[in-house]
Amino acid sequence: MLDKVVIANRGEIALRILRACRELGIKTVAVHSEADRSLKHVLLADESVCIGPASSAESYLNIPVLIAAAEVTDAVAIHPGYGFLSENADFAEQVEKSGYIFIGPRADTIRTMGDKVAAIRAMKEAGVPCVPGSDGPLGDDDETNIKLARGIGYPIIIKAAAGGGGRGMRTVHAEANLLSAITLTRTEAQTAFGDGTVYMEKFLETPRHVEFQVLADGEGAAIHLGERDCSMQRRHQKVVEEAPAPGITMEQRMMMGERCAEACRRINYRGAGTFEFLFQDGEFYFIEMNTRVQVEHPVTELITGVDIVKEQLRIAAGEGLTYSQDDISWTGHAVECRINAEDPKTFLPSPGTITQYHAPGGPGIRVDTHIYNGYRVPPYYDSMIAKLIAHGDDRAAAMARMRGALSEIVIDGIRTNIALHQDICSDAAFLAGGTDIHYLEKKLNL
Repeated sequence: MLDKVVIANRGEIALRILRACRELGIKTVAVHSEADRSLKHVLLADESVCIGPASSAESYLNIPVLIAAAEVTDAVAIHPGYGFLSENADFAEQVEKSGYIFIGPRADTIRTMGDKVAAIRAMKEAGVPCVPGSDGPLGDDDETNIKLARGIGYPIIIKAAAGGGGRGMRTVHAEANLLSAITLTRTEAQTAFGDGTVYMEKFLETPRHVEFQVLADGEGAAIHLGERDCSMQRRHQKVVEEAPAPGITMEQRMMMGERCAEACRRINYRGAGTFEFLFQDGEFYFIEMNTRVQVEHPVTELITGVDIVKEQLRIAAGEGLTYSQDDISWTGHAVECRINAEDPKTFLPSPGTITQYHAPGGPGIRVDTHIYNGYRVPPYYDSMIAKLIAHGDDRAAAMARMRGALSEIVIDGIRTNIALHQDICSDAAFLAGGTDIHYLEKKLNL
């Protein structure tokens, strides 16, 4: 097993990694910005290293200083968590060139799956269904692009090959707007990602967002842990997630899960990963792969009993997979609400000091958070401060427990989106199951 791990992240995921390391007897190094000295995992880690000022660019995104933190503490590996540098191939490459273990996929895998065009090509070769599209980057010939769009059929969507997080995409409903949309998306992609490559896909009008969790050892062994539904979104950002996905049959789960696992075997994938699909009219369409642990991994953990972060650590240590596919079963239902420090109506961030915090409890309730009484939420980073997860024997039971937990949780001193989650978890359409990715924005009149 790994001797000592640098946790190259902050907030709840850093604390989650620390706890997994402790269970496996791994020493931990917490790196932190000057603004994050009081984070819970920093206070609990075996060692801590300040890596710079509050600015992410000068701290959590500073590759040389992160590697230096591993060097000065004699760590053997770096866990990137999610966000920040977790899907940065250059970071993974430099970590391993410096003699440390990157707890995640190899750099070339991250590059392939981070390039949406290359990822779609790899998935098609592995037999994973993809959205009808240009099958490659768009060229500069206007007539060719117009013919492509006509062949696919409107509406279509222009996407940045290096995009992510809902950025770098533009929907086109009529041919008159096509060429300007391509130009604008190229310009935005070059500015945001340093890569102006764009491609074209059919725009599915009422899809759900269904994703499959995989684990692979990088040596040809891979399994899947079933699917999650992440359709409750606002501006392409997930708000509520659940597992399993309502209405997905065991036959569909095993068929698509095995295709994802087979894709992992073909590319010698290493670690935890997630294949994201749009699901409409009974069909799955691949959109991207996330080569890291997901924010919503707890719902899968609760219904499978698999600790995904500990599996990441074991794989990185060369121990391989703990489980075979036959070992995996699914019990009950789980739902997760992302609690953000933001105004529930305007969605503006709400940093400040938490004057009172009370965690909910009871059977089937899990809270992943780094906050505590007196903790000051800084204004510099993502606004998510907690994940509230409920598990029950079935979906109705999980939702009932979630409503109870939302009524119990207390976070005073700042604004949060708890009221929004209470509204969602009492919404008749959501409770019926199967709402599409546009439902929440329509509900909020956005």
